[in-house]
Amino acid sequence: MRNAFDQPQTVLVLGGRSEIGRAIVRALDSPNLRRVVLARRPGDDEDDESIDGLSGHVEVSTADFDATDHVRHADVIEAVAADVGDLDVVIQAFGQLGREVNDAGVAADPVAAAGLVEANTVGAVSSGLAVAERLRRQGHGTLVVVSSVAGVRTRPSNFVYGSSKAGQDAFATGLGHALAGSGASVLVVRPGFVRSQMTEGMEPAPFSCDPDDVGAAVVSGLRSGRSVVYAPGILRWIFAVMRLIPGSVWRRLDR
Repeated sequence: MRNAFDQPQTVLVLGGRSEIGRAIVRALDSPNLRRVVLARRPGDDEDDESIDGLSGHVEVSTADFDATDHVRHADVIEAVAADVGDLDVVIQAFGQLGREVNDAGVAADPVAAAGLVEANTVGAVSSGLAVAERLRRQGHGTLVVVSSVAGVRTRPSNFVYGSSKAGQDAFATGLGHALAGSGASVLVVRPGFVRSQMTEGMEPAPFSCDPDDVGAAVVSGLRSGRSVVYAPGILRWIFAVMRLIPGSVWRRLDR
């Protein structure tokens, strides 16, 4: 259970190798935190049962999870809960950027585009519903969904990725409304460009941030009871204006 300071005791990260997911866990660290489970794709031999900077009293373990294995998502959630007890915070941090092919290639390759949407959107729906059912039965807990400003208004240069995040974002906000009154909640996080291993070698966009900045935004959102947070916060106002720009201007801005 979260204490009076809204500090969780148990955290599950779906996408346990995500730098952003791990940064959020560090931001949630407190004397109240006891168990962290990093759910990630199996088959990697690296030792990933640790999070740099996390307090020594926190027990970190791993579980197998594949965003595209929709049939098993509910079983994974229930198995983790059976091991650690009620889930206070579940972080949905998995996803693909689609860097293995260029933007034009993604748009021209239906298979690559479908794979991107399968992981970013469909996996978010199946795992999100499984988490929501568990939190609803508990009567408490928050699903933190790492979305992106790319889904607020899709750009021509990465519209496949943007549309996949828009789908995830719309699902998450709708799920939050559906859970109202159950004790469970959803926090949607919309980062801008995040400097991480996933974006290494890419030109940073204006108002870029680091994974730890995303973690700080999550903690702020949980404590204030907000349903949506941006990282950095100024992007909330920037994209409020971006939504209103005519399409012809929007296309020129993306050149």
